[in-house]
Amino acid sequence: MKILITNDDSISSEVLLPLAKWAKQFGEVTVVVPKYEQSGKSHCIEIRKAFEVKQVPFDDPDIKAYTVDSSPADCIRFALEGMQTTFDFVISGINRGLNLGIDVLYSGTLGAMFEASTFGLPAVALSTETGGFDAAMEALEEIKEYFIRHDLMKKNSLYNINIPIRHKGIRITRMGDRYYADEFLPQGNDMYLPTYKNIGTESDDYSIDTNATLSGYISVSPLTLNRTNMTVFEELNKFNNITNK
Repeated sequence: MKILITNDDSISSEVLLPLAKWAKQFGEVTVVVPKYEQSGKSHCIEIRKAFEVKQVPFDDPDIKAYTVDSSPADCIRFALEGMQTTFDFVISGINRGLNLGIDVLYSGTLGAMFEASTFGLPAVALSTETGGFDAAMEALEEIKEYFIRHDLMKKNSLYNINIPIRHKGIRITRMGDRYYADEFLPQGNDMYLPTYKNIGTESDDYSIDTNATLSGYISVSPLTLNRTNMTVFEELNKFNNITNK
């Protein structure tokens, strides 16, 4: 199996090397990551300007690593179309910071996962709390066994996984509401600094990713690239069958 690893925290992420070494148990690993941090870049891509791609030293002779001076989604695009390489599976992360609820729409980590899906590749996005890299690495084997035991990748091709520092099990979850709120602090000279605060609240509905993770569970959410509301589509599709006279 050929594994592609990317992230939005850049080549400087302290968990990148341990994750890549862990992934070697599945086969050949290639790392293609942003040159600089790309948090919050979502699924953006560059279509007007050239960007730099370089092979860089990596502290494992079996793993080739490249930096892309663009977004995580562009890392996927270049790995597949620029390098003209095929892969069997994509891992995006481990992100420094949880990716929960509606805020997954902003995540560069999730943007890379969704870009992989446009090429028909199965992928997972991994995220943890700030300071949680060691705990996340320790949890990977448990998560792997959970996926194998329940045959999850045959049921869906994309999963968003959030790992709290101290966890008490794994829950299958769905997207919750907003996890962060924004504040814009005036800096003078018509400048504003965007900042965020955590507005997540706990409840006992552990089927929601925010609740499960904040309550100490690893949340595993099956996601899809297709944003069509199929329930409404099926209801309205009957209008397509009406012949106008």
